[in-house]
Amino acid sequence: MAGLPDTAFEQPSGCRGWLVQDLVYHLIVDAQDVLITLVTPTDAEPTRNAVTYWDVVDAPAGDDPLAALTVRVAAAYGEPGLLRFHLDDVGSAAGRAAELADPDLRVGTKDQVLTVGDYLSAYVLEWTLHHLDLITRLPDVAGPAADALSHSRATLEALAGTAFPASFPDVDVLLIGTGRRAASEKEKTELGEVAARLPLVLG
Repeated sequence: MAGLPDTAFEQPSGCRGWLVQDLVYHLIVDAQDVLITLVTPTDAEPTRNAVTYWDVVDAPAGDDPLAALTVRVAAAYGEPGLLRFHLDDVGSAAGRAAELADPDLRVGTKDQVLTVGDYLSAYVLEWTLHHLDLITRLPDVAGPAADALSHSRATLEALAGTAFPASFPDVDVLLIGTGRRAASEKEKTELGEVAARLPLVLG
């Protein structure tokens, strides 16, 4: 994030209706959520795992109040440097907390219980998708790491209940599978009956 130029923050992101600056603020909130969850231990039995953490939901309405709030707060920062600093600061703290956390510890979030390992594994999908959203109009910015892409593909395939064609690159699986881009007619043919289940909107 430190190398992202100020002009990039004004570009559209892959999240409908959000600029890059809006997505960056959303990532700040995500990092805060990770920090909160990692210090919310519980003795209760896990109710979700890295896959079932996600619910497949209807596409959000265009008047979603949380999405609108994100846009307003991101704009209130006034300059990209403040957003960049906040994400680097909170994101680094979340990363350190994740490294120090016991993967077998149980934590509570969204009225559910997971092990830390499963919770962080679920977040790999979240942040990989948002990394792709971030670089939608920024071709000179590096994309997600190969292991993050393959991990996220496996999670999405588990949610879909089937594998995507092996000929599909991981990036295309994630973009098409979550509705970030439409499948071509050729891709729809290769997807077969899977195409009718898409997109998978995750909540």
